Amino acid sequence: MSYMRGNMNNIRIDEFEGYCREQLGLSEHSLRAYRQDLTAFSKFKQKSKLSEHPSANDVIDFQKNLREEQKASPATIRRRLVTLRSYYSWLAENNTSFASPFEGLRLDMKIPKRLPRPVDRPTLGAVFRSAQHIVQLNPCDDRSASSEIPAVQITGLIARLLIVTGLRIGELTFLRVCDITGAATQVRVRGKGNRERTVYVANDRLQTDFRRFWEGRYNVAGSQAWLFTNSNGDRLTSQAFRKRLRTLSKALRIEPHLTPHRFRHSAATLLIEEGVDIRLVQRLLGHASIATTEIYTKVSDNSLSSAVTAADTLAKVDAC
Repeated sequence: MSYMRGNMNNIRIDEFEGYCREQLGLSEHSLRAYRQDLTAFSKFKQKSKLSEHPSANDVIDFQKNLREEQKASPATIRRRLVTLRSYYSWLAENNTSFASPFEGLRLDMKIPKRLPRPVDRPTLGAVFRSAQHIVQLNPCDDRSASSEIPAVQITGLIARLLIVTGLRIGELTFLRVCDITGAATQVRVRGKGNRERTVYVANDRLQTDFRRFWEGRYNVAGSQAWLFTNSNGDRLTSQAFRKRLRTLSKALRIEPHLTPHRFRHSAATLLIEEGVDIRLVQRLLGHASIATTEIYTKVSDNSLSSAVTAADTLAKVDAC
């Protein structure tokens, strides 16, 4: 779908969106972010009464506006400018007489490095205990494996799947019934850049619950249906699941509140703590570069604690 039609103050959002979707294969999540970034510049452009072709100074003023007036975070400012640079590069490629305002412009777009914040193991345990397992439902009731399953059980199932597979929430919510194979032990995923990969559903209890749910969805809705739906039978959106996690966090008094991406962080961290090779973790998460995966080696506190305890260097010194 297209998020916006027509030009906004000479910003050709619809055409650029089409290019990003069809030629770059960007996800709907990325397209939505690009739309937000270009809309923000369109509003600034209109408010500041800039010309059709902004200058390098206009870009600098936009950066200053984001930082000083809108109080945007460094990450948001960087994303806005990266999107804008890509947009004007695209324009320049399609019109050789047009020069990008970023040409020759150097901007400081560094952002503070923040380590991922996975969910700790005790909190994960509390989350999983809060949702009953689907296998406990009446096995003779076909409806119980589809839309009749309580939302809290679906939330629990998705949370466990995120921990085991490391999926992005957007990847999970766009799954269809036919993307599940191997008796519900494998999931075919289309990730960033439309790259396809396979992730695996480990843990016997989770496999049982997931297979029961999947079979019910297949029987009720068919192979082309969305795998996860809301109470109206429509596709469960990322935003709706985030809202569920906020509600669950409040009920369990979890702070900071749970987010889908924290589950993804947890998936990576737990695997590395259990000694899984980092390149296998990279494949599971669908990272294009291993440098992105390596950051999780810095948050494996359990591994560090276990190694220090086992070494017990002080005891060896005292023995001398």
